[in-house]
Amino acid sequence: MRNAAVTPEGDQIRWVELPGQEPPRVYVHGLGAASLAYFTEVAVHPLLAGRRSLLVDMLGHGISDRPTGFDYTLESHADALAAALTCASVTDAELIAHSMGGSVAIVLAARHPHLVSRLVLVDANLDPIPRTPASSGSSGIAAYSEKEFLTGGWEEVRDRVGPHWWSTMRLAGREALHRSAVHLTRGTVPTMRELLLDLKIPCAYLLPEADSPLPGTDALTAAGVSVVEIPDCGHNIMLDNPEAFARATAAALADRDQD
Repeated sequence: MRNAAVTPEGDQIRWVELPGQEPPRVYVHGLGAASLAYFTEVAVHPLLAGRRSLLVDMLGHGISDRPTGFDYTLESHADALAAALTCASVTDAELIAHSMGGSVAIVLAARHPHLVSRLVLVDANLDPIPRTPASSGSSGIAAYSEKEFLTGGWEEVRDRVGPHWWSTMRLAGREALHRSAVHLTRGTVPTMRELLLDLKIPCAYLLPEADSPLPGTDALTAAGVSVVEIPDCGHNIMLDNPEAFARATAAALADRDQD
């Protein structure tokens, strides 16, 4: 396990690093998740193995610290991740990022372009979404006030999301979970989609085939973003269909040496 202080108070982001060749790959999880639980199987898949790989837990999640004074905006998540990658001597990385992690990865690439050479976004949030009480995702968490969430709302969320997601969500700081969800639903200005359209690096977007078409596909493909539908999976593509995920991700990264 590796670690880096990423705030003035010394709060630590932690990650597990797999040795291999440069340039590195960085795996970033989604809201209430953890990178080891979601990405280990695919990171060591024969199609993706052999590269130096950092399975990073964002601040407030997994094995990283859970400061209550951090605001957990997408921009702050991105800057904290940038500080950790800089400490790890990472530049020109390939980011493979799921859900909220994909949103953070887009912001990271826009704010710290020397750190990112290409993106593989895994069913990532590109637009603000409405807060919806009693839903199981970020919109349901964000529908609570922070006080409501801390004083009982988290228990309702626990019961809604089920044991699989809760197995990693329970590791997240409750303030971190709520604030991250609020800022994910709020999005960024410009939006994550607009930032993605302006990036000048190779990007791919993986989504479940059952959820296609992805809104705005034409504009994304016109901007050079490869949109790839993955069969037989839900939102957690890397867990539901790791073989197809590995094939699609390897294909998205395979032409690096030809750039």
